[in-house]
Amino acid sequence: MSSIPINIGTAQRQSASLGKTIQLNPTRRTASDDVFDYLHVNIIAMNIQPGTKMSETEIAKQFGVSRQPVREAFIRLADMRLLEIRPQRATVVRKIHGQEILDARFVRTALEVEVARHACLKYDGRYDDDFAANLALQRDCMERVDFDKFHALDYEFHKLICITAETEFAFRTVVENKSHVDRLCALSLSTKEHFKDVIEDHSKIFEFIKQQNEVELVAALRAHLSRLDGTIANVRAAHGEYFED
Repeated sequence: MSSIPINIGTAQRQSASLGKTIQLNPTRRTASDDVFDYLHVNIIAMNIQPGTKMSETEIAKQFGVSRQPVREAFIRLADMRLLEIRPQRATVVRKIHGQEILDARFVRTALEVEVARHACLKYDGRYDDDFAANLALQRDCMERVDFDKFHALDYEFHKLICITAETEFAFRTVVENKSHVDRLCALSLSTKEHFKDVIEDHSKIFEFIKQQNEVELVAALRAHLSRLDGTIANVRAAHGEYFED
């Protein structure tokens, strides 16, 4: 069975920014959370590729923990359909399933459109500086073609929409469904042009929130999420081996 090489210091740095952005369990950190964060970030960034075998024993040894926290992290990742736990056989990183991607996009679109409507209703300008700072950092990442940081900022941008709408609870569902798309983004966001498209979408979304223009905001959000169709086709053509359907 192949080993997943883990440098603990590197693992913490790679998962720190995204972990702080998501904050799904902000009040209490466990060894299982640390293992989960590392594996989750690196699976969706395609640093750990589809089909890779995962060993509870090896990962526990590399993190210096018992197998139980690793098993718990595996179960969480399996619930997100990122791992396939096979009794008496190796646990593997699941390949990308096209229909699951489309299903996740459907759920996310329905949710974020409603969140966007609430954002227009609740907008009072208090988070303008946060949006502006986030977009400035996104542009900096584009110049450096830094996917990992851009990825964390993308999560933060969509979380800010939920916060503006006073529906922060919805961000958990956004994260759960966004994870499926992120592996495609890791393969497609490789040039400044790809980053530029996403940043332009985000900029429009922010402007329409400020204008409290619900019609244009919903249209911009739908257009942003519809980019997935072209991304699936392009990534499947270039990396068909990562798909299971």
